[in-house]
Amino acid sequence: MAKTFVGSRLRQLRRERDLTQAELAAELGLSPSYVNQIEHDVRPLTVPVLLRITEAFGVDATFFSLDDDSRLMAELEEVIHDDEINRVAIDMHELSELVYNHPDIARTMVAMHRRYASVRDKLSLIMDSPTEGAEALAMPHEEVRDFFYARQNYLHDLDIRCEDFGEALGAGQLPMNVLEEELRTAAREEYGVEVHTVSGDNDLVHHFDPETRILTVHSHLSLGQRAFRLAAELALLECAEDVEELVRAEGFRSEASRELARRGVGSYAAAAILMPYQGFHRCAEQNGYDIEYLSQVFGVGYETIASRLSTLQRPQLRGIPFTFVRVDRAGNMSKRQSATGLHFSNAGGTCPLWVIYEAFATPGRIHRQHAQMPDGRHYLWTARTVQHRRPHFGATGKIFAVGLGCESRHAQRTVYSQGLDLSDPASATPIGPGCRMCSRHGCAQRAFPALHEQVDINAHHSTIAPY
Repeated sequence: MAKTFVGSRLRQLRRERDLTQAELAAELGLSPSYVNQIEHDVRPLTVPVLLRITEAFGVDATFFSLDDDSRLMAELEEVIHDDEINRVAIDMHELSELVYNHPDIARTMVAMHRRYASVRDKLSLIMDSPTEGAEALAMPHEEVRDFFYARQNYLHDLDIRCEDFGEALGAGQLPMNVLEEELRTAAREEYGVEVHTVSGDNDLVHHFDPETRILTVHSHLSLGQRAFRLAAELALLECAEDVEELVRAEGFRSEASRELARRGVGSYAAAAILMPYQGFHRCAEQNGYDIEYLSQVFGVGYETIASRLSTLQRPQLRGIPFTFVRVDRAGNMSKRQSATGLHFSNAGGTCPLWVIYEAFATPGRIHRQHAQMPDGRHYLWTARTVQHRRPHFGATGKIFAVGLGCESRHAQRTVYSQGLDLSDPASATPIGPGCRMCSRHGCAQRAFPALHEQVDINAHHSTIAPY
């Protein structure tokens, strides 16, 4: 093993666990002076010490790898390639050192740039309605997305508590119709909540009134959807203090962000109740992460299963680190959850060569893709459409494509790798994070020139690539 100095990463890990150097040393069976020397890059990380750390703290060995910073690196590249704030060439090696040695500074720079970009993009809104400007700047969806990303899309204490709650109800063992009745009984007996089902041509999906203790759900929801909404509201009652502590500790900048975070945490908890971690993890591993099969076993929809698969990051019992996305036909990404470093650009649209857009051509069919990002990493992607139907003829419904991707080194654990030669680079489709950030040359699908490259156009010369 080459000499690897990981001082900043070890400090980060220690601070996340709220440990002193002496406590960390005791946990690892090392002397405090030895730990101090590693943290100050006097001693390199050795294989035996790495193994002790991974065993004691449940972190993947790639936690100490530069490759683990791929998303932060990509976000920082967007910042330095914004021509409106930077016109000085910055060496990528220097940028990589900044991300690795001073990740908090890099994240602060990214956050500052987002604030700046928001001011720039929403200036007209602020001028028209100054009182709404501060709320608009908060970018609730980005704050909440980063809240989950910083935790690898896994909330340990909440997941454990909801697992116990779900197992006590029989989740994963009982048919969904029986489980839903158990949830209704628990809601009524434990919290005095009555569940009412309504019909009619309206936009209601569900509503809980804390004053009357009535939870209303629409009759057009499937059995699994009703159970999910009920589990989410039960979780927000059962784990109210835990949820509020998570929201309070994050320091969200607006009430909209806090409410969106509560909704997101409630949905996470609902999935943890209906699909208790250990049983769900075991079933996923035994059946090759087959989403449609898991959907039948646990009685919930394709999207819900795919989303839950992206949360399996419990220390000592990790699943495949997936990235989960949901997009519409126009390329708008309405959900993005990741237990990996994969990053898609916030500047412009995503890559049109990505398999997720093929899914709209044949609704309901699973598509697969062996893809390669510009940094050389190979991924296996699956994509399928899901529909959210309205109850009446002529009413506008919703259709999305749901994508689930992992690095190809994990792909053999899934049924979706069957028949694909993921070891052959020639079989990979070259995709990117989005045209504005993609470094590929000669791409016929490029819609915009890359932000970090000078545009070279000759009126008397053209190629298949527009830029």
